[in-house]
Amino acid sequence: MHLHILGICGTFMGGLAAIARNAGHTVTGCDANVYPPMSDQLRALGIELTEGWDASQVDLKPDVFVVGNVVTRGNPLMEAILERGLIYTSGPQWLADNVLRDKWVLAVAGTHGKTTTSAMLAWILDDARMRPGFLVGGIPQNFGMSARLTDSPFFVIEADEYDTAFFDKRSKFVHYRPRTVILNNLEYDHADIFPDLAAIETQFHHLVRTVPGNGLIVSNGGDANLDRVLERGCWTPVERFGGEGGWTAGEVDANGHFDVFFDAALQGRVLWNLIGEHNRMNALASIAAARHAGVPATVAIDALSRFENVKRRMEIRGAVHGITVYDDFAHHPTAITTTVEGLRAKIGKARILAVLEPRSNTMKLGVMKAALPDSLADADQVYCYGANLGWDAAEALAPLGDKARVFDNLDKLVSQLVADARPGDHVLMMSNGGFGGIHAKLLDALHHHYHEDIVLTPMHRYGGYA
Repeated sequence: MHLHILGICGTFMGGLAAIARNAGHTVTGCDANVYPPMSDQLRALGIELTEGWDASQVDLKPDVFVVGNVVTRGNPLMEAILERGLIYTSGPQWLADNVLRDKWVLAVAGTHGKTTTSAMLAWILDDARMRPGFLVGGIPQNFGMSARLTDSPFFVIEADEYDTAFFDKRSKFVHYRPRTVILNNLEYDHADIFPDLAAIETQFHHLVRTVPGNGLIVSNGGDANLDRVLERGCWTPVERFGGEGGWTAGEVDANGHFDVFFDAALQGRVLWNLIGEHNRMNALASIAAARHAGVPATVAIDALSRFENVKRRMEIRGAVHGITVYDDFAHHPTAITTTVEGLRAKIGKARILAVLEPRSNTMKLGVMKAALPDSLADADQVYCYGANLGWDAAEALAPLGDKARVFDNLDKLVSQLVADARPGDHVLMMSNGGFGGIHAKLLDALHHHYHEDIVLTPMHRYGGYA
């Protein structure tokens, strides 16, 4: 089968392309901007890429056009597909029909933590020699790839609530038909497609309706929004984590280690260096889901001691003159809060210089702007890149007083960071995009300022971006 994928450089569609290629299909694709690292990963698989949406791509005559949700009506290639009556489908639908149909699907849904929890779950199964396939919205460092296809009956997928395609406005996750599903948490997000929280809850309940009676729902016991979803109807056993019963975490020690309990019975102790309450909750959920697939809790807990996290989750990109630069995907006020709090717990009284790019569609609309000051309150200095926003970032961050500054020029922001940063500081970059390569720019600028070698991480050394 020949697939031509529209929007192939997105994380999900690029992962789907890799899986299709692994399955022996011919794969080509296009996107508005074809750029590394996804373009390099895809070309290494022998996938021919076209930049832009030129209608002449219909002459490739694929068996099916697989359409990403970045594609809208008015797109020249899509209009040509429609006018000629050519066969097309969505990415989630193609995946469901051609990959997931005969698999034990373990899906991870929720507003926050999907990528990390999916990576944990895939690693636990892999460490238990179950060799799962997976499709994750990031690059788990244990695997070095965002997607793979194996002959294992198990497949772990990050189950996104974002819409499927311009012709299918259901959430992606309703296509996956999981046997095991994790519901991590639920908040209002994706303001560009959901009018309110109730609309998202309805989509989550559609997901609940697809889980069989011999399946398992692993749900956050401390999330009232998820409780409300399940109260609308549930036909599947539920195990809860993070609340007063079910799966719980003991007190964390100075190293980030903690005990795991199920119904008050000790299961083992997680020995790792990840930080933050959110990661402990991710761990509980992944241990519970893996147990449903046949991995004893003790084995899962041991596997997590070798979990290396996902790129762009509190990833240290480098250090110069005692100034450490981090990269994190946080782009929602709740995620920003947990990221800053987690770093604070790790470094104590050292200074945090928080650098934010409000880049997601929800953030660009300004829906969450009122929550930003509180989410950044634990940082010592705040720098916001406010270009191309439809709202006044300086006004929104005014409650933070003098410790917040807004820039519409990236080079000026970097210059200010160089002037302000001092040895022992921790510079925390937060964005769900490339942020204009600010991490490398800052490290290089600090190097020239202090005439000191950069302690590089691999991502900075090779100029890549996850």
